[in-house]
Amino acid sequence: MPVNITVPELGESVIEATVSHWRKQPGDRVAAGEAVVELETEKVNLEVGAARAGVLARIDKAEGQDVRIGEVLGVIEESAAAGAPAQPAPAEPAQPVTPEPAPASPNRPAAQPSNGDGDRVTPVARRLAEDQGVDVTQVPATGPGGRVTKHDIEAYLKQHPAEPPSGVTAPSAPPAPQPAAPVTAAQPAPSMTHEELPIAPAPARGEERVRMSRRRRTIARRLVEAQAAAAMLTTFNEIDLGAVIDIRQRRKESFKAQHGIGLGFMSFFVKASLGALKTYPVLNAEIQQDEIVYKRYYDIGMAIGSEEGLVVPVLRDADRMSFAEIEKTIDGFVGKAKAGSLSLDDLRGGTFTITNGGVYGSLLSTPILNPPQVGILGLHKIEERPVARKGEVVIRPMMYVALTYDHRLVDGQTAVQFLVRVKELIEDPETMLIEG
Repeated sequence: MPVNITVPELGESVIEATVSHWRKQPGDRVAAGEAVVELETEKVNLEVGAARAGVLARIDKAEGQDVRIGEVLGVIEESAAAGAPAQPAPAEPAQPVTPEPAPASPNRPAAQPSNGDGDRVTPVARRLAEDQGVDVTQVPATGPGGRVTKHDIEAYLKQHPAEPPSGVTAPSAPPAPQPAAPVTAAQPAPSMTHEELPIAPAPARGEERVRMSRRRRTIARRLVEAQAAAAMLTTFNEIDLGAVIDIRQRRKESFKAQHGIGLGFMSFFVKASLGALKTYPVLNAEIQQDEIVYKRYYDIGMAIGSEEGLVVPVLRDADRMSFAEIEKTIDGFVGKAKAGSLSLDDLRGGTFTITNGGVYGSLLSTPILNPPQVGILGLHKIEERPVARKGEVVIRPMMYVALTYDHRLVDGQTAVQFLVRVKELIEDPETMLIEG
């Protein structure tokens, strides 16, 4: 009896996906619950398993095709012997044929079958390896949990560059110009018309056309929609990080010994943002048609860069989390993003977002809203700069911060006061402890 492999529910507001990678091919045996195909959604990659044991009879949706919830991806044929290895039928003896080995590049081993390596290779890395003919078993893994990432494949390619196929020779150098015969006054050299002048060949110019991943397409669409649907405006301020740096220096060893995680800057900014959101709750709200929905809970999105673009996992009920819980959760999100293992639940919802371009060296930027949220806080690199303090010029560790807000709901005065409140709490972090 055939069993269909169908596109499962994809999560909140996600109705489409793209077939990313088939782990099995027609004729392969599959066990019940074994991952057969990977789907790429606008948020995460999903594995679709076999409902029952059997043999993959056919593939209905090829890699790269877009699919919707409920569509049939392929068919598994059940059999009485599905759980046991198939017995080969007797056949006439045939003359042994020795296969001729295919040539391989001396700098790069020939690509090998995956042989069950799906769990140690991220989907993005696997596609890149297949495109470049890289044997992933030869690639050193540096990702979380010993997984091979896109960066590992790229590093391997730099160390083992591809060589031109056999039979293709490199272009030969142009022949050296022959010395011209001497020209005497009695025999002037004949003039050359414009048509007779030699024309140098144009240098080769290459292009590569690559289909955008579903996640990149979604990012592009949502950014344009955010620009079109909201009246975005950004206000700026600068913050002296001296007090926070002092606390981190004094407490980092005891904090790590007690909690097993380092004390970073992000937990301070999460706490400061929570204090400002409670003072100015309109930044934690959203617009639904002609109504304002005020959220009495605080789910803070943390923008994190991944191989295929920005993802925003959510600190759920962040106001109930301690500094250590915030740091551990963010660290877990970063590891999952690198490994491509973020779940839909990790990315669901969010009432306010924090993005840190400073980790990439950004000095100043204007972040874009993450709809339907009406506020996003942008952090930047810390730089020592001369500033005035009590009539004197001193060098302080300063950071520019930016708040982008939806002017349809948030007035400019409120946005400025929100950012000032964040500044006050960061520059006097003990206030966060006293006020809870």
